[in-house]
Amino acid sequence: MKILVDTSIWSLALRRNSDLNRKEVRELLQLIREFRTIMIGPVRQELLSGIPDRKNFMALREKLRPFDDISIMPQDY
Repeated sequence: MKILVDTSIWSLALRRNSDLNRKEVRELLQLIREFRTIMIGPVRQELLSGIPDRKNFMALREKLRPFDDISIMPQDY
C-alpha cells in the first residue's frame, strides 16, 4: 500500500537538525526504504516554497524528484 505523506512530516524529516530518533522521522524513512511514499503537487509546492535560497531549493527539488506524484481531482477535495 502506498502512503501519502503530509507536508509537516516531510518538513520535520528534511530539517538540517532533524532528530532521526523521532517516531515520525523513523517511520518516514522506513516508508521511503520500502518505496511506499507518494506525493501530491500541493505538498511538493509547500515544501519547495519554504526554501528562499536557490541552491537549497534546487537540492531539495532533486531529493524530492524520485517520489511519485499522484494527480488529484476536484472531487478529492
